[in-house]
Amino acid sequence: MTTPPIACTLTPDAYADRVRWIADLNRAFLRSHEQHDRTLDLVYAPDAAQLVHALVQREQLCCAFLRFTVHQSVDAVRLRVEAPAAAGDGVDLLFAPFLESAPLAAAGDR
Repeated sequence: MTTPPIACTLTPDAYADRVRWIADLNRAFLRSHEQHDRTLDLVYAPDAAQLVHALVQREQLCCAFLRFTVHQSVDAVRLRVEAPAAAGDGVDLLFAPFLESAPLAAAGDR
């Protein structure tokens, strides 16, 4: 089994569009976020379920090296993004697009 390269396959314009789309999603629905090493946990309002699933589908196409897990409940939609060990010190850079417009006060809240 080959490991996908740690590189986004989007063009620069498509990447900018994607980051703006994620920022809009975060402004509207992100409740909190927390990062531990190579794992980023994002908690969205339950109304965002369809958009969070769309985010995962889109990201799996361009960033196959990341692993996504979604847990949906009545209270929230939890998205876990995991980077491979090979990401090394580049994890913050990999997670930056997922934190666009993330409320600073929400960091670490649960």
